[in-house]
Amino acid sequence: MYDVVIIGGGPGGYAAALYAHNFGLSVALVEKERIGGTCLLRGCIPAKAWLKTAEVFAHAKKASDFGVNVGEPTLDWGAALNRKNGIVDGLVRGLGGLLKQRNVEVVEGYGRLADGGVEVTGKDGALKRLEARNVILATGSKPRSIPGYEFDGNRVVSSREALDWTERPNRVAIVGAGAIGSEFALILGSIGTEVHLFEMMAQVVPEAEPEAGKSLAREMKKKGIKVRTGVGVGPAEVHEDRVVVPFEGDYVEVDKVLVAVGRAAVTDDLGLETTKVRVDRGFVHVDLTTMMTDEPHIYAVGDIVAGTPQLAHAGFAEGIAAITHIATGDVAPVDYRAIPLVVYTDPEVASVGLTEAAARDAGYEVEVYDHGMRGVGRAIIQGEVGGLVKIVTEVDGPILGATVVGPSAGELIHELMYAVAWEALPAEAAAYIHAHPTISEAIGETLLSAAGRSLH
Repeated sequence: MYDVVIIGGGPGGYAAALYAHNFGLSVALVEKERIGGTCLLRGCIPAKAWLKTAEVFAHAKKASDFGVNVGEPTLDWGAALNRKNGIVDGLVRGLGGLLKQRNVEVVEGYGRLADGGVEVTGKDGALKRLEARNVILATGSKPRSIPGYEFDGNRVVSSREALDWTERPNRVAIVGAGAIGSEFALILGSIGTEVHLFEMMAQVVPEAEPEAGKSLAREMKKKGIKVRTGVGVGPAEVHEDRVVVPFEGDYVEVDKVLVAVGRAAVTDDLGLETTKVRVDRGFVHVDLTTMMTDEPHIYAVGDIVAGTPQLAHAGFAEGIAAITHIATGDVAPVDYRAIPLVVYTDPEVASVGLTEAAARDAGYEVEVYDHGMRGVGRAIIQGEVGGLVKIVTEVDGPILGATVVGPSAGELIHELMYAVAWEALPAEAAAYIHAHPTISEAIGETLLSAAGRSLH
């Protein structure tokens, strides 16, 4: 009898498994593939490896701007692919070693709920039953498609296949300009692929502040990416050697189509129909203070949870919350207000808390302050001035949200994460000094403005 059996070895599942050692819980982690989940195997980590390759390539092309003459760079796609695979394999091995060190039993196979426990079907078809006092569902998500763009693994693909292309496609259409679509547009556009990016909403990264979307779209267009927002696509015409993508009376011909329109929860065939667990369109409802479902002792974390962000770090926190409740009965709820969102484009887009529109919709009387990167010395030195900092505050009240667009935005946003989480007043946050010259000075300048005493 295990204290906890976890179905799914992605961020939410393995974080829960690792955290359980703090309480001496016995844990089995069931995974049908390799441990690591979407994030490690075919999402966050491999995508960022490709983004780093694209970044280095783009910097090499601009080297002469800094007085460094290296000639026209060329890309060894195979070497970049091998580097990506090596990074993933190394992290998977490290995770496996850590789980073993923490006495987590990793069980290979497909797990589903059965008679109060978990039944695992191994790769050889053999059945194994795991008795559990508690079960955590952490089965993750999969790419969604749209009518007329069914995945075929060749011409019409998801991000999963695109990360493993064996050669660079010459022409690609990307349907969906959220985080995944925008990141792939920058990867491919930076290394010479003709990219057509389609988004039905009014801006790229629709969930971001309008200023952030405009700034990112402007930089994309400078790199030659054809950005079309507020535009839907008709059903694709898939041929043996190309794909025709129609839109608004026009069309483009490409070699590949990457569909990046969101992710669906993986909750089919888990045995949920035999429980009291509530499921809506595949997503599981939980008590967000404990992560417990309506079925006692069954918890859910990560991408399958209804109404929470599909982010690896949200899954980490939810896994910790579930284990805390299992082990102690106490609650350690996730502060969803202060979970950063990062889009690893060039420039990066990062945000935390409420956008201006969301704050107004929530009934706040707000004030907004922003500062561009064009006057920031470090940004000028780096040749990366296409960005800004925007801070949303309640009138005579705390900081409600913030957005950073620019170099290292994904790192800088954590300063503002604390400001949002601790409900800091602008004057309190502005009292502290930022080193000069740094990109983070843009945050300091914006805070000074919000405090009513701007400098530049």
